[in-house]
Amino acid sequence: MQHTETPGTEAAAPAPRLRWWTELPLILLVYGFYSAGRLLARGDVSGAVDHGLTILRFEKALYLNFEHPLNRLFTREAWIGIPADFWYASLHYLVTPVVLVWLFRSRAVRYRAARTWLMTSTLIGLVGFTLLPTCPPRLLDASHGFVDTMAQYSSYGWWGGAASAPRGMGDMTNQYAAMPSLHVGWALWCGVMLWRFGGTRAAKAAGVAYPLITTIVVMGTANHYFLDAVAGAAVMGVGLLLAPAVMRASDRVKARFVPRVAPVAADSSAAGSSIVSAGCQTSAGERIPRQRESRFEDGAEPGASPKDAGDGAPAAAR
Repeated sequence: MQHTETPGTEAAAPAPRLRWWTELPLILLVYGFYSAGRLLARGDVSGAVDHGLTILRFEKALYLNFEHPLNRLFTREAWIGIPADFWYASLHYLVTPVVLVWLFRSRAVRYRAARTWLMTSTLIGLVGFTLLPTCPPRLLDASHGFVDTMAQYSSYGWWGGAASAPRGMGDMTNQYAAMPSLHVGWALWCGVMLWRFGGTRAAKAAGVAYPLITTIVVMGTANHYFLDAVAGAAVMGVGLLLAPAVMRASDRVKARFVPRVAPVAADSSAAGSSIVSAGCQTSAGERIPRQRESRFEDGAEPGASPKDAGDGAPAAAR
């Protein structure tokens, strides 16, 4: 039977594999922009206080003021307040990188989309810090009824009384970057990753518990309003919608500036095709037409037909 090459069966170029030595600098670069933006976009203090009070009044009007009862509980019960302060000051910077590394090592196919979602949302949050500097509840005047638990329990932890930063470094962070709450946003991202790819009931339970507890912690420690947490979740939602477009744009940039190896079509001779030059066709085991005639005399080849043997040769016995 005549064998022909099917169009489009050439080998496709494999997708490039992500490497840790390219991923780590990228993540550090985005985090550097995030930290620098928080530091530089301090905004006007009086404007930040006005924004905080506006949020608080709006929550009270809608009966969404969960911060006061939680803050009173955390202030009164040290066995709740101290672990909550450790949770707020530490897990934000530990759990998120651990989940990223876990995805990179065990869920490589999903990693790029998850990483792009996280980074896109983080940069959107940075825009929010810049445009809407907001005073957190703990920095409002004491007449508003909030206690800074980070300062109250600072002797138990590694943070200082000025902020959740290490002692002596409180002035190196923007304490008015409360809206949106990326503590809640990053925790929600971690929860989604654990729920989708954890594979065990414990992982799925952690995926639900981690963002919920973080939301309670940021309000109970008076670091965020409830609407800050809502905004953090909304930012993650917008980042999720934009992530595919960001990846497509990244692919276009790479295609333009990074050399790409073109797919190589399969060699017909190497693949054993029976089509040779001038439209001739070989039989099984032949490289050129009628190569077996050089090994046999005319008509001597077993099973040779009169056409192959010549006009005067007798037909082979059947």
